[in-house]
Amino acid sequence: MIDDRLYIDPELVQFYDLENEGGDDVDFILQFVGDAGSVLDLGCGTGALTAMLANGRAVTGADPAPAMLDVARKRPGGDRVEWVEGDARSLRLGKSFDLVLLTGHAFQVFLTAEDQRAALDTIAAHLAPGGRFIFDSRNPLAREWLEWGPDDSRRTIEHPTFGTVEAWNDAVRDEVSGIVSYDTFYRITADGRQFHARSRIAFPAQEPLAAVMAEAGLVVDRWLGSWQGAPYAPDMREIIPIGHKG
Repeated sequence: MIDDRLYIDPELVQFYDLENEGGDDVDFILQFVGDAGSVLDLGCGTGALTAMLANGRAVTGADPAPAMLDVARKRPGGDRVEWVEGDARSLRLGKSFDLVLLTGHAFQVFLTAEDQRAALDTIAAHLAPGGRFIFDSRNPLAREWLEWGPDDSRRTIEHPTFGTVEAWNDAVRDEVSGIVSYDTFYRITADGRQFHARSRIAFPAQEPLAAVMAEAGLVVDRWLGSWQGAPYAPDMREIIPIGHKG
């Protein structure tokens, strides 16, 4: 992720919030946080959800991309959050939290089992006694990458400076590693300028994910398959574990 222009290049980061306005995941987390007094948002990106959570709570948002954190600090409510530049694989803040979350499918930027385990170790290291965690990953059985071709993914967004912008993706999956490489394109209609980034993400399956979570000392209380709260099943699009440290 830290080498991905989609997150580190300000020219591309400016499109992020336009494409990632709140949704079912944000609504779920805002309810799920409950009476947690402290929250660590790993991979917080531009901090939209992080800032929402900071009303009356001690909230820390961590992300490895300075360009994302620059946006986060300037957003309304950003002054209520402690922003930390750090990688979820190695971050150690020396304090614990009532809730640790890693949403927006940020877990999928960890391409190897070793990196996934390192991120899970970080979650465990920051959980207070009785604390909870939640994160999400796309279910590989749903094969969502098949919907990321140029025809299926083409869309129009409105940029406050550039006006109408045409956006689309293209994706290919490596059958050996299971890694999906996808390109993101933005073309400004008015002058034809185009921005492009290539990203790589993993699609860990539920069973091996459960095994590596157990190795990290994390206990799953329930598995969801959607942000509407449906339980996980093989035909669901999401893998969302909720639990605590054992």
